[in-house]
Amino acid sequence: MKLKDEYGVVMNHKKIERIKNQYNLITKIRRKSPHKVNLKKTKEHRYFSNILNRQFRRSEPMKIFCTDITYLPFGKQMAYLSAVKDIASREIVSWSISPNIRMDLVFATLDNLKGRLGEKPILLHSDQGFHYTSPNFIHQAKTLNLVQSMSRKGMCTGQCPDGIVLRPLQR
Repeated sequence: MKLKDEYGVVMNHKKIERIKNQYNLITKIRRKSPHKVNLKKTKEHRYFSNILNRQFRRSEPMKIFCTDITYLPFGKQMAYLSAVKDIASREIVSWSISPNIRMDLVFATLDNLKGRLGEKPILLHSDQGFHYTSPNFIHQAKTLNLVQSMSRKGMCTGQCPDGIVLRPLQR
């Protein structure tokens, strides 16, 4: 890939293998992250079914929320915005911003949401990011009477037809 990208040289993988063998070259092989493998084995992080099922057109406000984290580059730094949006009214009902993307970012967003919630359960739709699958987030969402729904990884709001603004900015 580097030959093609930097020098414009296209080479068959078999030829590369022969050259490696001829000069006794060893290449690094990317391995799966042991952390992710352990998470799958222990099932510490839980995934929820897709209750919303891409039905993003809703008329009743304060029934279904979408949440995601977006990146905000400024200068040579990066800020992270976690927001919860009511998909019927298209209003941001809670948000939090941080210079890092730790768990306290989403917890602060949930804390800001507390005052806006009623007694009825509200559906909270997200992607399968590690923030939303963590046991601590799941517990806090349950205490706030939020029912979690998840689409596949990385597909929460980026594909919403109602123009949700929580998309990573292109550089």
